[in-house]
Amino acid sequence: MRARLILEDGTVVEGRGFGASATRFGELVFNTGMSGYQEALTDPSYAGQILMLTYPLVGNYGISPEYYESPKVQTWGLVVKEAAKHPSHRSSRMTLSDFLLEHNVPGIEGVDTRALTVKTRTRGVMKAAITTEDGLTTEEILRRVREMPPPDKENLVAQVSVQDITPIKGQGEGRVALIDTGVKENIVRNLQRRFGTVYKVPWNATASAVEDLRIDGIFMSNGPGDPSHPDILRYTVPMLRDLMEKYPTQGICLGHQLLAIAYGLKTYKLKFGHRGANQPVKNLETGRVYITSQNHGFAVDPASCPEDVIITEVNANDGTVEGLRHRKLPVLSSQYHPEACPGPLDTEFLFDRYKKWLDKGGGNAPTESADAGFRAVKAV
Repeated sequence: MRARLILEDGTVVEGRGFGASATRFGELVFNTGMSGYQEALTDPSYAGQILMLTYPLVGNYGISPEYYESPKVQTWGLVVKEAAKHPSHRSSRMTLSDFLLEHNVPGIEGVDTRALTVKTRTRGVMKAAITTEDGLTTEEILRRVREMPPPDKENLVAQVSVQDITPIKGQGEGRVALIDTGVKENIVRNLQRRFGTVYKVPWNATASAVEDLRIDGIFMSNGPGDPSHPDILRYTVPMLRDLMEKYPTQGICLGHQLLAIAYGLKTYKLKFGHRGANQPVKNLETGRVYITSQNHGFAVDPASCPEDVIITEVNANDGTVEGLRHRKLPVLSSQYHPEACPGPLDTEFLFDRYKKWLDKGGGNAPTESADAGFRAVKAV
């Protein structure tokens, strides 16, 4: 099946199609992970995007029911160098191509993904399209690509968030509200292991509806799109402002950015984002560096940081903000993903720290002692 990848700068790449026979438009982004393609494809943070994987062979261990991060493929397309046709793994249930076909998502292989990654790093993320339909001319698709608004102009969070408050039984004690702006299932699993009940809460719920759950704390999830989208500013941010003064609150990725906006900080779009499992993060309070899994295209502007907010962590590659803590309110956040999957477990101890914080009745956000992270990693 012939396929084309068409970028807004006029680049046209021909390859072989796999998965669904379709035409899809989105924003081309790249991920540098060597594994974890199933987790990435089902991560709601990729909604609106055509995912390009830099590792040259994708799909060699197939698709397994245990590696879903949401019920469906969330990316709008997939670009790879080579898609394995004969996967080998004892828990594999289907090929990568069959997986995409099942979810009506097109893929293209036979592409020099590393050259396109260099182009993306130089040019920045671009609008793009994948098509396997011969009836559409390249000129027509390019015109549509250039005329379409960036996908993050849509309210992508509304497309991936739970619609109603949903209780999930856990294995521990206590009750936590998980504000679902596109949560990965491994965040849910980490909270389930530590709490008795986890409530998935829609992105546009009211603060009073959350308080009626009689919770012990608030947890903000990851998710797609622009954190300063007008709908998010209208519903999610005011809810957070009401809740974060009353409950211990922790945020991850988009949740980190939304908490920052609720503090009064600003966000901006990165040139090509951070997507992969090898991003170094330095804790400014201890000097320790962690290797983290990340997936985000926006970041918090440090120049907008008010006096009551402390920047606790930065990216060791480019200095972008990776962690925040409020001096007076019980709020802290991380830009990276402590739940990883796939990726390093260096920072999974953040879930334990959150649980201990709530068990003590809240109060000011905890700081990290110089050896806390080491003890947690050693225990794992």
